[in-house]
Amino acid sequence: MSWGQRDFMVPGRSLAVGDRGMVAASHPAVTLAAVEILRSGGNAVDAAIAAIALQGVIDPHMTGIGGDCFAIYAPASGKPIAINGSGRAPAKAELGWFRQQGLASIPDDSPHAVTVPGAVDAWCRLSADHGSKGLDEILAPAIRAAETGFVVTPRAALDWARYANRVERHRTGVPVYLPGGAAPRVGSKLSHPALAATLRRIAREGRAAFYEGAVAEEIASTLKALGGLMRSDDLASARPEYVAPISADYRDHQIWQCPPNGQGVAALLIARILAGFDMADPALGEADRIHLLAEATKAAYRQRDALVADPAFRPLDVDALLSEESAAALRLRIRRERASAPVDCDVPVHRDTAYVAVADRDGNLVSLINSLFFAFGSGIYAPRSGVLLQNRGSGFALVDGHPNAIAPRKRPVHTIIPGLLARRGNPILAFGVMGGQYQAVGHVQILSGVLDRGLDIQQSSDAPRSFAFDGTLTLEPTIPTSVADDLVARGHRVIWADEPLGGCQAVHVDVSRGVMFGASDQRKDGIALAA
Repeated sequence: MSWGQRDFMVPGRSLAVGDRGMVAASHPAVTLAAVEILRSGGNAVDAAIAAIALQGVIDPHMTGIGGDCFAIYAPASGKPIAINGSGRAPAKAELGWFRQQGLASIPDDSPHAVTVPGAVDAWCRLSADHGSKGLDEILAPAIRAAETGFVVTPRAALDWARYANRVERHRTGVPVYLPGGAAPRVGSKLSHPALAATLRRIAREGRAAFYEGAVAEEIASTLKALGGLMRSDDLASARPEYVAPISADYRDHQIWQCPPNGQGVAALLIARILAGFDMADPALGEADRIHLLAEATKAAYRQRDALVADPAFRPLDVDALLSEESAAALRLRIRRERASAPVDCDVPVHRDTAYVAVADRDGNLVSLINSLFFAFGSGIYAPRSGVLLQNRGSGFALVDGHPNAIAPRKRPVHTIIPGLLARRGNPILAFGVMGGQYQAVGHVQILSGVLDRGLDIQQSSDAPRSFAFDGTLTLEPTIPTSVADDLVARGHRVIWADEPLGGCQAVHVDVSRGVMFGASDQRKDGIALAA
């Protein structure tokens, strides 16, 4: 990659640059905590877990120990591995039972939306197998913030206020998350003693502190009291899985993603479709780029919604889907001057996730993402243990024969995806784009900026974004109206975004120069910093 220097007369951010480690996260305290772990001798795995655990305390609407996790770990020497820390439906979650209740879908604030939280198990497994520090030191920043307090940052306050009603519905979380009955303002200081105590138990006892004993029993009893099907055995039986990353070539690079049940395959399919167009052509205008990306996105999301599910229940031939034959067939349907028919989505819309990218002094890379799904998840809170529960199960279908139909111990389709980029098989870039459904196209939008347009990772992150989804083409308001008019003329139903599209964090390792670069999206509060 050859990057030009940014225009310092124009508002923007510079790349973070260093040579002994790099962290990019969407909250400044999170970045600092990870940097401190690296500076004290920890590796990329230690730093990533410390970062995301802290973010679950100070960005509780985005993530937490009641959510799920996916990660790709790429050692400086050796093959990358991926871990699937997404939770399963309860053993009693039979499709017929939901049909008998007269449900057509799973409400996103119901106990049935809660699948077994997989994050803590994934952290503990990664730490034990690839970390260099103990959980007591790794979780110390999160414990400290929960015990002694933290201050609320601007983007966190905006989201907190916007989605406060999700906590109000179940009431039990109001004293913690809406002190005084209202969302905290910028600069407000909060603490969370119950969560601190649970994190201390995890630091001392590992996964058993969460999936067995008092915490598991409270989670199960809280859900049962609301009519849910989850029991203590569902939590005790939870285990993360190591899986081989899937990949696709793009512009002499390899993009790596976690395999289904995540939507990473959709990002790869978008890239495979766009590989047949000269996206580096300087004659392409902004409307052309947005149009081609939109058409590739619609084609890939059609395939995603029809095919992607828990592979233990519905296997997917990923190689066939990403083959040139498959991509070419989809590519041929794209018309340069005319939008294709809109695509309706049957996976819930959400935007709430936390992602962290880390490189350590040895060049090991971690790409890790953690989520409660919706803002504040289900809103269901276990007060003694301080666990706010995700609502990923609302993404299950209640339709016979649907690939994503709910079933006992089945994992739902996941939108959260960590990404990794390699050159000649060598990992060089850990990246993620928070933003729910937007994530798959967001990955390609960032990579196309870097590989097709020669932007650095911060410039590509800062660039205006678009998203073709569920019948509309959403544009950020930094895109000129003349471009919007062009897209309308091509048949797109254009709307203007009422909040930023996603939030990118990225870390690039240039092995040949012995230097590392970091980028953090201006749409969030975060920063990228060198260790």
